[in-house]
Amino acid sequence: MNITQHTDYAFRLLMYLGACPGRRVTIREVAERFEISRSHLMKVVTELVAKGFVDGARGKGGGLMLARAPGAIGLGEVVRQMEPSLELLECFGAGSQCLLDPVCRLKGVLGQALQTFLAELDRTTLADLLGHDGRLQRVLGLDVPQPAAARPAIPIRTAGS
Repeated sequence: MNITQHTDYAFRLLMYLGACPGRRVTIREVAERFEISRSHLMKVVTELVAKGFVDGARGKGGGLMLARAPGAIGLGEVVRQMEPSLELLECFGAGSQCLLDPVCRLKGVLGQALQTFLAELDRTTLADLLGHDGRLQRVLGLDVPQPAAARPAIPIRTAGS
C-alpha cells in the first residue's frame, strides 16, 4: 500500500496542530514549516475540516486547530477518510479483468495484510504521535513549556527576610 501525499500532508498538519494546543495556526505557517505548497495544503485542510478533524476559522484571529482531542483521532480513521481508495490491486475493485481472479490466493493474502495494517493504525491515535516529552515541538521549532523542575526557582520572601 502506498499512502498518498495528500494523506501524508494530512498527518503532518494534524501533528503540527496537536503540537500547538490552545492556539490557532495559519496555513501559511504550516506550509512554510514543512516547505510544501500552500494551495495543496489548502485542499488537505478543506477535506480535514469537512471530515471533522480540524476546526477552521476565517478572518482576524482565525486559523486552524484540532476539532477533537488528539486521543480521539485514530490514524486508521484518517487513512480511511483521506485515501481515495484502499484497493491494492485491480481485483480489489469492481469489474476486475484479471484472468486469475477466480482462483487467485494473492488477493486474500493482500486483503489480510491490508486489514492488519489498518488494525495497527486503529490502535494508534494522534496523541500517541505527539508524545509528552516536547521533542516534536522542538523539531518543529515551537516553544516548549519547561517542566516545573527545570524552571528557575523564584525566591519567596517572608516577613523576616
